Amino acid sequence: MIRFQHSEYLYALAVLPLLVVLFWWSRRQRLRSLAAFGDATIIRRLFPDVSDSKPTWKFTVFLIAYAFLVLGLSNPQIGTKLEEVKREGVNIIIALDVSNSMRAEDLKPNRLERAKQAIARMLDKLSNDRIGLIVFAGEAYLQLPLTNDYGAVKMFLSAIEPSMIPTQGTNISAAVKLAVKSFNAEEKRYKTLIIITDGENHEEDALKAIKDTREEGVLVHTIGMGSPEGSPIPTYAMGFQTGYRKDRSGNVILTKLNEKSLQEFAAAGGGVYVRATNTEMGLNIVLEEIGKMEKKEFGTKVFTNFEDRFQYALGLALLLLVWELFISDRRNAWWRKVNLFGHISATKVPPTIAAKIETAPLPSKETV
Repeated sequence: MIRFQHSEYLYALAVLPLLVVLFWWSRRQRLRSLAAFGDATIIRRLFPDVSDSKPTWKFTVFLIAYAFLVLGLSNPQIGTKLEEVKREGVNIIIALDVSNSMRAEDLKPNRLERAKQAIARMLDKLSNDRIGLIVFAGEAYLQLPLTNDYGAVKMFLSAIEPSMIPTQGTNISAAVKLAVKSFNAEEKRYKTLIIITDGENHEEDALKAIKDTREEGVLVHTIGMGSPEGSPIPTYAMGFQTGYRKDRSGNVILTKLNEKSLQEFAAAGGGVYVRATNTEMGLNIVLEEIGKMEKKEFGTKVFTNFEDRFQYALGLALLLLVWELFISDRRNAWWRKVNLFGHISATKVPPTIAAKIETAPLPSKETV
């Protein structure tokens, strides 16, 4: 396994495209200046030692050296020892509503983005718990099975969009049943389900499905997204908002938070209901409830010993920089003798032509 001790230094690699653009711009400016000075063929014959390719080679070597220098500063490390580490935690599955109603903007920037931001912050507060992700609308899908790789959870979380489920609706019962299947059926403890939704237009058997989860030892919490007053649902085309969703009569549809149902779900699932606001998502309250749960001991294999490898990257960067210093901007002596275009070389004139040049009379003053 490879990791970077100072991964923040890797952002310096973003400078590479800028350096390429600046080099390309400077070469363009040079060519324009030469074109304004005179004919390019004549200029090349006047300055045979000037190379067009050497500066590009020097710049390429410099870029590679810079990249290895950044890698060296970030200190790549290789794991050399894999051990099983015992941790205590619970299994948490987050069921996130991705229906179109979650686009409503009564929570900023909208309900779905607000939920995703809060989940990401919640992950920063967890340590040993395992997390799974379920997305649902008219259907439910397991986005990520239970894992303690929080980086992977954040990556999958960022990709969640309403368009990923074509069937619209709020099928909470499907999400609950899928969550039960995703947990270990042999365990009757250490399991909790967090449902994040506006609760609008849910299926009728959602309450029954949640009651059945209690028999499987799953604790169910609900978080309500939105406002009881309601908010219009934006519509988009090519990434731009085009208006708001309307009914057949042409009236703007308002999506409202169904608090009553979500409260019933939490009560049936033995958990708590929290209403999200622009200032507080409510996950802290849920985390407090999770903290009260009995913990399970997990055995996880992780690398416990890492060895530094920065010296190799820095050494290679140093060698490349030294090589770059010795690359001349001029052509070498061998290359100057190469006559690709059929012109007479200035360094080697045929003897017959040289004799004619020596014996040719100078022009008289009258001719001049």
